[in-house]
Amino acid sequence: MGAAGVALNVLRRILVLVAVALATLGGGLLALSTFAQTKRLSAGTVRLSVAPFHDGALDVYVPLVDWGVRFDAVRLPARLQADVRAIDRRAVTRVATAGSLDVALLRREARDAIAGYLKALVAMTVAAAVGLGVLATLALRGGWAPRTRWGLATSATLAIATGIALIVLLPPRGTLDEPMYYAFGPDIPRALEAVESVERSTRNLDQELDAQLVGLARLLQTPGQRASLQGRPQVTVASDLHNNVFSLSTLERTAGDGPLLFPGDLTDRGSPLETSLIRRVIRTGHPFVFASGNHDSDSLVADLARRGATVLTQFGRLKPDGTYGPVVNDIRGLKIAGYSDPYERRNAEDFRDRYDRNPTSAMKEEFLAWVRPLLGRVDVVLVHEPALLEPTLAILRDEPPSRPVVFVVGHTHEAAVVHYPGVAVINGGSVGAGGTGNLAERIPIGIARLTYTVEPSFQPLAADLVSIDPGNGSATAQRQRLDAAGATPADAAR
Repeated sequence: MGAAGVALNVLRRILVLVAVALATLGGGLLALSTFAQTKRLSAGTVRLSVAPFHDGALDVYVPLVDWGVRFDAVRLPARLQADVRAIDRRAVTRVATAGSLDVALLRREARDAIAGYLKALVAMTVAAAVGLGVLATLALRGGWAPRTRWGLATSATLAIATGIALIVLLPPRGTLDEPMYYAFGPDIPRALEAVESVERSTRNLDQELDAQLVGLARLLQTPGQRASLQGRPQVTVASDLHNNVFSLSTLERTAGDGPLLFPGDLTDRGSPLETSLIRRVIRTGHPFVFASGNHDSDSLVADLARRGATVLTQFGRLKPDGTYGPVVNDIRGLKIAGYSDPYERRNAEDFRDRYDRNPTSAMKEEFLAWVRPLLGRVDVVLVHEPALLEPTLAILRDEPPSRPVVFVVGHTHEAAVVHYPGVAVINGGSVGAGGTGNLAERIPIGIARLTYTVEPSFQPLAADLVSIDPGNGSATAQRQRLDAAGATPADAAR
């Protein structure tokens, strides 16, 4: 046999081993995707399963009310899913009548259920992988195929490696915090509403998930440790509409009859045509509170002020006649100020783009000099560009303000909440999903809600980030508490 024949035989044997490896991996993947178990807990019945090829997470979903919660706690690119299939009637009755669940027992049951499922899943996956690999080896043996033991060794090695990977990467690790609520429907945020309705009816459940509870709901660990959110005032936060008038109905439903804080980029150029398109937005908030962004213009803000919007600038509230009122304004019990974007467009320059990627150091220092005298007497500051805050936040990290302050920002189109003692920065994302001028971004509609108290003094309590897929209307909502653990608003005031 010539050299070419030898090379061909070697290639054939390699291909056979590759086929055995693919069959082994396919068997393991099939078991991973299809194996599920139903576990009975004292509070109900849960179906456990795994969905490969997703961002690693632990999902708890309640089909009955069409909402769930997700934790980024799994390192494997797969979601460990716990679907609550039935709730024990006796447990529900006990909680609804001001009783309580055995939290410690429920946690143990949840952990044991998940641990038992994962053990069975690993065993089933390894067995399926070996089984399909062995079948492939036997089907391809003979002739120019490699020796059978090579195929069996390949199958066994890959199956064991798969099992080890599952053991290491699939179980949820670390503390489960920062839950993301989600729902499969057009209503915004159905998940948060479901959690709040449970708290209203039982008085025993908090609105967030317990950092130790794997699979069900977070129960209040120390009653009274954090202020209840029930009945607290809220404001809606939205920015970066960018002329997307199709998002206005969503914004109207979310804002309801409460204030709407809008830190900039209502339009793309701020031209009169765009202004006429989005005039309806003024009626979405009661009141509609606005500070300009780099895509807005001086003529736009003047038109908004004439039509009744609360337009805030560093010089004060813009009046319909073009003069300025106070810098700090009382809006629904909140002391609010706003700062016009330094790159705001100008009618006299034909609305040309003046944005230069990042504010200069001088611009940042000007903002710091403006906001410094306001600290201690302002609750919320609207400013479009987060980068303007950099020197201010650096100082406030080292020297927390005596009175809490919330900065409401936009511009980045990325929803985020950053908070540390006395300071919170809330970015709702882009309510216009990038806007008509940014269709290539393909980003979700983003809206935020701030829950706070003004008794005995201002204290931010929680921020909800709501994200909506503009294609199918599905929504996710994530709640982040802003009050310090163990502190009540009264404590914070002292």
